Amino acid sequence: MSKGFASSYRIVLLSTGLFLGFGALGMRLVWLHVIDRDSLLKTITRVRHQLIPEKAKRGDIRDARGGILATSSSRLILGVDPHALRPQDEEKWPRLAAMINLPEAELRRIFFTKFREPSPLTPATAASARAKPADLVFDLGLPAPASVSAAPDTPVADDDSDLDPTPDEKGRRAIRWAKLREDISEAQYAEILKLGIKGVYGDRAYHRAYPNNQIAAHVIGYVNRQQEAVAGIEAYADFYLRGQPGWRVGERDGRGGELPQFLARQVPPAHGYSVMLSIDLIVQDIVEQELTHLAEKYQPLKASIIVSDPRTGFILGMGNYPTFNLNEYNKVPKDEMVRMKNVAVADIYDPGSVFKIVAAAGALEERLVKPTSLFDCSQERVMYRGSSLKLPGEDHRMGTLTVSEIISHSSNRGAAQLGMALGEERLYRYARAFGFGAKLGFPVGGEVSGILNPYKEWNKIDIVIIPMGHSVSSTVLQMHQAMSVIASGGMLLRPQIIRQVRDAANEEVYRFDRVEIGRAVSPETARTVAQMLTGVVKPGGTAVEAAIDGFDVAGKTGTSQKFLNGEWSKKHHIASFVGFFPAGRPQVVISVVVDDADHRTPSGVAYGRTVAAPSFKRIGERLVPILNIQSEGAPENSRLLAANAGGHR
Repeated sequence: MSKGFASSYRIVLLSTGLFLGFGALGMRLVWLHVIDRDSLLKTITRVRHQLIPEKAKRGDIRDARGGILATSSSRLILGVDPHALRPQDEEKWPRLAAMINLPEAELRRIFFTKFREPSPLTPATAASARAKPADLVFDLGLPAPASVSAAPDTPVADDDSDLDPTPDEKGRRAIRWAKLREDISEAQYAEILKLGIKGVYGDRAYHRAYPNNQIAAHVIGYVNRQQEAVAGIEAYADFYLRGQPGWRVGERDGRGGELPQFLARQVPPAHGYSVMLSIDLIVQDIVEQELTHLAEKYQPLKASIIVSDPRTGFILGMGNYPTFNLNEYNKVPKDEMVRMKNVAVADIYDPGSVFKIVAAAGALEERLVKPTSLFDCSQERVMYRGSSLKLPGEDHRMGTLTVSEIISHSSNRGAAQLGMALGEERLYRYARAFGFGAKLGFPVGGEVSGILNPYKEWNKIDIVIIPMGHSVSSTVLQMHQAMSVIASGGMLLRPQIIRQVRDAANEEVYRFDRVEIGRAVSPETARTVAQMLTGVVKPGGTAVEAAIDGFDVAGKTGTSQKFLNGEWSKKHHIASFVGFFPAGRPQVVISVVVDDADHRTPSGVAYGRTVAAPSFKRIGERLVPILNIQSEGAPENSRLLAANAGGHR
């Protein structure tokens, strides 16, 4: 009788082998699932689970007519994972190189460079690298966010990190992302994808662009290369403009490629809102052209022009010289950084004779004088509260003048006597009511308060020189708003520049309306001062150069000496003209302030009438058709006067 197929020895040996094998497998499973479970899960999560952000498009900044002042365009950074390339795609490489304007030899070099060689570290650098803290992540039990991929089925990395950080035996790290070109358009990327080269993919980003270059640069501000809003409306309205990035949770394969079938959760990005400004691009361009003209003709240290609607307080145009190109903000030399400052709100100056409207309006409001009240402007000294005070000098000899003539002839001594009639406390109170000595709440440009000391701190001479615009300093915007008080019917309005905020569907989210800071003088006083200011541009006034045919213009010149090296300079002045028209129902206020244009003027002195007033005239004449400004004799005059009485358009 034959025996079985196997002896007992073989059966025992086979059983022992099976037992040991299954035992080892069981021990391995226990090790993986129990003993070393936590550390292995971290490794798996790091490799597979990804929190992938999706960038939001920044909203536009638009002018009052809807013209684009700042916008974001989509662009892609094209890159390659050299380890994902396939030999069968090599014949397509030359075409890709031609499409992205990259020499084929350079493209091949990038494609064949698959590892990053280890860089030698000094002991200190090595210690620093070892001590580097872990990146902050969202508290979702997930790793730090990866960069956004334009194609969901391709790997993503950046220039400074690899998806596979583990070095090989030579200390090299595998390169999983190498940049090919960073300005690929959507249309180009679509053609590149048609080539079907595995491992070549794009990372979508948004590029901020300013179509008008330097136009309204100091108002708009800019976004830097790190996509951080730095200044202007860009920074002030950043919360609305930047939007909210989205994200998705998914898994990646061993090569870092996203696995769409494992998409766990997705929150789409919310694109930024658009901000609509009160700036009118046509008006702004007129302002910038006039600044260019002033710069070429006088080569001033700086200059500012503001145009606004006195009925609402909204700014229609604001510009400064010098300026800069928003698309090339990083090319401004360090020694010329002042070009990036909005000097109209951030720098101060002595306003000079334009400030006389405060003393005149205050004296009229207090019923201390009438437009026909007479003052002796030939006397050199007057008694004030028991002291003999010396009155300031005049540009030419003046005799007895009415209050109206004090304004139209710009008499320093007349203004001083108006100030003394008010007294320190009331003069100070009216100056504050006109907006001096405090910020006006303008949202951009680094607005400053100016200088208006409390009246209890004034020197004896201040009551004489402050009414003529010395010993007080303001911004161009403050002086502009002070004149707007007269144009608005006695109300100090907040200067505003944002009209609306609109969402991605172009629906209005928020609207900004007229804001009244406070009443400075009565409507009657404002009308009286406006009428007196028309004498400035008439024959015998100080600025016939500002007259505009067919319109009654109200305004005031200013020529203030600059305080340099501890004394008032006779060779360096600030020339200004601030006014509005039509005088009876103002529709636009214009301020022109030019700093240190003396060296290019025939007389060697930059007077407000010769430097700033002609600019007011040129700007005003160009604004008439653009803003549809009608003279006070127009057929609709009565209806418009009634509408203007309420302070609104």
